[in-house]
Amino acid sequence: VETISGRRRYFPDLQSSNQNLRGNAERAAINTPIQGTAADMIKLAMIRISNLLKEKPYRTKMLLQVHDELVFDLALDEQEELIPKILGAMKTALPLPNGVPIEVSSGTGANWLSAH
Repeated sequence: VETISGRRRYFPDLQSSNQNLRGNAERAAINTPIQGTAADMIKLAMIRISNLLKEKPYRTKMLLQVHDELVFDLALDEQEELIPKILGAMKTALPLPNGVPIEVSSGTGANWLSAH
C-alpha cells in the first residue's frame, strides 16, 4: 500500500491464516493511504518550517507535534511575519491530487489551551 508521497508499507499478514493478524493487517492497509499521507504531510511541513526558521536569526522555535498540529514558542514580534509563512509551508508541503484543498489554521495564546 502506498501513500500519496510514494512511501510503501507491506502487510504480509494479509495472507495469514490467523484471523486476528489478518484483520489487523486489513485495517492497517485500509488506513495507510489516508493516515500515512497525513503523517507524510506533517513531516514534510516540519522540514520546511525548520528550514524557514534557519533563514534568519528567529527566536521562534518549533516545539512539538501533536497529531496534526505543530506547537511553537512564537516570539511576539515575529508573529506577523512567521504565521503566514508557517501556514504556507504546511499548506504546500504535499499537494493532494485533483487540486483537493488543504485547510490550515492557526491560533495563538499564552499556552496550548488558550491557542485553541
